[in-house]
Amino acid sequence: MGATLVLRITAVYRVAGDAASIEARAQGIALEQSIEAPLAAVRDDYVRREIVGEVGAIREIAAGRFEVEIGLSAATVGDDAGQLLNMLYGNSSLQADVELADFHLPEEVIARFPGPGRGIAGLRARAGAPARALTCVAVKPQGLPPAGLAVLTEALALGGVYFIKDDHGFADQAYAPFAARVAANAAACRRAADRTGRLACYVPVLSGHYGRMRDQIALAREHGLAAVMIAPMIAGLSTAQALAEENRDLIVFAHPTMGGAARIAPPALMRLFRLVGGDVGIFPNYGGRFGYSKATCLALAEGLRAQWGGLKDAMPTPAGGMTTARVGEMLDAYGADTMLLIGGALLSAPPERLVEESAAFVAAVGEHR
Repeated sequence: MGATLVLRITAVYRVAGDAASIEARAQGIALEQSIEAPLAAVRDDYVRREIVGEVGAIREIAAGRFEVEIGLSAATVGDDAGQLLNMLYGNSSLQADVELADFHLPEEVIARFPGPGRGIAGLRARAGAPARALTCVAVKPQGLPPAGLAVLTEALALGGVYFIKDDHGFADQAYAPFAARVAANAAACRRAADRTGRLACYVPVLSGHYGRMRDQIALAREHGLAAVMIAPMIAGLSTAQALAEENRDLIVFAHPTMGGAARIAPPALMRLFRLVGGDVGIFPNYGGRFGYSKATCLALAEGLRAQWGGLKDAMPTPAGGMTTARVGEMLDAYGADTMLLIGGALLSAPPERLVEESAAFVAAVGEHR
């Protein structure tokens, strides 16, 4: 049998170490992430040639810090996003000196995954906004009953907010069960639409195991909803991928909760969320209550929108302590192909002013040039 051309993905790691030992450390990562065994244990020619990881470029990026590229066989991944993450960073995530900085996939591998079903164009079509930036508000706090949440949702919809999503912490709690919450918020959006002529898009968050999430999607469809939100690091990338593949007509919001737990560079993680079907990538904006830098946020947004194989683009959605006062600054940074997400700052308005404050947020986004 002749030699075959190995199709490889490339994982890029940041590794702490010194110049004298970095090559050996890189070889250790290559083995850990491919065969999890010493090379001496491999006696099969196919495994040595096709499966064993290959060390590529090694670059010193700072004193005691190196960037290491490892080529990994695409055959080890198949078409499963969870397995992709496992091969990129599974065991190495347990080693404190290694971070996953980036990854590169051949187009043949990208084509195995769904990517966004609707993309930015689909979001704009649903919002009826062909050019301007989009708006989103997270309904909170936890503990409110469905009727209380619906009051907030109706006010936000009357104010002209396009997308009104659950706070990511909602699930199927006794104080706001999923079925009752969806029914109440969908009805609130319809009541507002009767007055404004615009139907806001309510986005419930999915929770639980795969079967429960499928049932939740079916219920959301019964109420005419066009979008759902999932937290891929909680649900699992494979679950998020499967649900996106089954529901290509729905808009999928991807929430980043738990995204900081595994030392994966945020732009790389958000591209994984896009790969498994996220139309909307929510991330902590710089200058808010999280620690992302402006450079990280801009790189993250670029990774969501950039051409990537045949996948549709996804909408960058900066959030986390944002206010209407920052609208101009944020749009100057990110451009119009962005969704701005505000939560607590807007909901802190007195109840009798929530419609007015929501309208001011929407107007600020629409007026910015």
